[in-house]
Amino acid sequence: MFSSAPLVSGWIFAPWIIAISLAIVAGVFDWRVRRIPNWLTVSGLAAGVAVNTILFGWVGLEAALLGAVVGLALLLPFVAIRSLGAGDWKLAGALGACVGWRQLLAVLAGTILVAGAMALVVVVWRGRLKQTLINMAHMMGALFTLRMPGSEVSLDNPGSTKIPFGVAMALTVLLYGVGRATGRL
Repeated sequence: MFSSAPLVSGWIFAPWIIAISLAIVAGVFDWRVRRIPNWLTVSGLAAGVAVNTILFGWVGLEAALLGAVVGLALLLPFVAIRSLGAGDWKLAGALGACVGWRQLLAVLAGTILVAGAMALVVVVWRGRLKQTLINMAHMMGALFTLRMPGSEVSLDNPGSTKIPFGVAMALTVLLYGVGRATGRL
């Protein structure tokens, strides 16, 4: 994972094993109760930092902390406008601590695609495509003008269609981790 650090060859995938385990448990929580608990994200972040530090020394510590910061910084605007839950945000930080910022960027790009596909299926299934496109325009406008969108497009609206982002992230981490382990990525 981090080229300038000493490695024990069999342990190089340990950060990915932690990331996959963390993502699967978070995905199950997000699917069943639409929440990702703090105890899970905080312990995942700590495990990612610890394992990377043990395996890769100072380089691993730096990469884990930078991965966590990048994950939290990239998704913070979406939490601020209430289009993403805080549990999903903290999960991205914890996964960043496990896999580092470069791998996290790939995971987040894949997660956006998976979540988009999930959302498209749900929106079409429920007949809400037109309203969803309008809501997306409101959210993007709010993001670029640095203001809060109306309550009709936030997670606080009980009538809005919500996609469990943690499930999309779990699926992406699982697929990406398996791809890395098999040498396909």
